[in-house]
Amino acid sequence: MLSKSDLARKVAEKTKMPIYKASDLVNAVFDSITEAMAQGEEIRITGFGTFRIAHRGERIARNPRTGETIRIPATTRPAFTAGSSLVEAVRSKKRKAA
Repeated sequence: MLSKSDLARKVAEKTKMPIYKASDLVNAVFDSITEAMAQGEEIRITGFGTFRIAHRGERIARNPRTGETIRIPATTRPAFTAGSSLVEAVRSKKRKAA
């Protein structure tokens, strides 16, 4: 697992900037994505993926314990779709490991 501080450390290594600046940069990127999505915007990062808002409509379900019918309200949640470059990178890594 890669934590946010681990990610900041990797950014600092790759860019040769101090860790505190890399940490600020990582936080700024995440904050910008969060703010844009909170306003309903889609974020498309070519080659990496797309962050978007997914809507799920209201639906009727059944409680498996009691059999009672219940109403599940509509929800909105963040969603991510990986871009082709990211998908290929993961697939090639998996092939190498096998």
